[in-house]
Amino acid sequence: MRGIREYRRRTAVAVVVLATVFSAAGYGMGFGPAAKGRQDHLTWEFAHIADFDGRLTDVAVLAADDVWAAGFDKSGAADPQLLHYDGKQWKHEPLPDVLAPTDNPPVIDEIGEGVLWMHPPTDPAGTGANRWAQWDGTHWSTVPNPPPGKVRLLDAADPDDIWALTDERTALHWDGTRWTTTRLPYRTSDLTVAGPDDVWAVGVRSTGPGTRLSDGGQYVQPASMHWDGTSWKPVKTPQVRFADPVPPEAGASLSQVFALDSGEVRAYGLNSFNQGEGGPEPAEEPIRLRWNGSKWVDQKPAPGGCALRTPVSQDDKGLFLDHNWYLDDDGLCGKIKRRRLPLSTGAGRDSRQSLWLAEIHRIPGTDEWLGAGVVEVSQSGNPFTAPVVVRLKRGG
Repeated sequence: MRGIREYRRRTAVAVVVLATVFSAAGYGMGFGPAAKGRQDHLTWEFAHIADFDGRLTDVAVLAADDVWAAGFDKSGAADPQLLHYDGKQWKHEPLPDVLAPTDNPPVIDEIGEGVLWMHPPTDPAGTGANRWAQWDGTHWSTVPNPPPGKVRLLDAADPDDIWALTDERTALHWDGTRWTTTRLPYRTSDLTVAGPDDVWAVGVRSTGPGTRLSDGGQYVQPASMHWDGTSWKPVKTPQVRFADPVPPEAGASLSQVFALDSGEVRAYGLNSFNQGEGGPEPAEEPIRLRWNGSKWVDQKPAPGGCALRTPVSQDDKGLFLDHNWYLDDDGLCGKIKRRRLPLSTGAGRDSRQSLWLAEIHRIPGTDEWLGAGVVEVSQSGNPFTAPVVVRLKRGG
């Protein structure tokens, strides 16, 4: 449901629509022996491999027979692509007429049950007017009151409770009747709706305790803010800094905030510096915080490869983490396996393949998950990338 997207351009492959599961062995580390009997094996299998030269950048799922994916074709010039799955097959669809011509793939956001919003990732005019479309399960129409300005991020609790982040200090709220502009206390990088009148934002502050060094230099600090239904209020956030001598251009910030289904809120960031400038170069320090109901405290470190990963979604058994890792509720960490592309795509038997997912979403009313992204194929002679939609298989 996020509106911030990072678009990468690569090369792609011929179409393959998969009706059956590939028998090729999964590639990548799965859950270790300690997890056997306690955690299903997880594997991303291909549901669709697109027929254009580019990648998929977004996916939204209203139902098992109503899935939309966006991406771009980079053959010669960037060309937005929109795909739809109706329960029987994937089809290319034209962009909704309401969207002005654009060279970039649209952003798709789920707005409550049964409704999608779509808009271009950029708005040069800065107005946002008449450039938003909505899908109600049957047809596309114009969003009557789209958020004004250039939206960087969108998060919706339901169609009458939507938050949008525009610039670093401005948030918008839709209450079902109108958009209200609110000013954020600090520069903000991420925002999440944890519940009614319970919204969190995180970022960085450049004033206040811990932001000045003895030599007069600046050391920015992590910042967090909370909306209680009336106003945004700064929340005291732990200060972070390197020990003396402080490396050049050091600073700490929070870049992500994530609300668990339980209501617990977690924040993630980094204490870093400008490397290669001479002087001491300590290891960068990840920041992992959780809100215990009254203050921010350190998270319990996750084991193994999950230690430095951040959550992208949650199911009934644990957390999906970035780069295809999974941490279950028992504290077991493993990497989700992935199928290899079939040889018919041009991928060699000895090729190196990497799966990068831009988005993952649960199919409503089920424990099934879909993701969209790209498989990068490294091989001699014909390296390429394949835009893909994947489905999560549990067990076996």
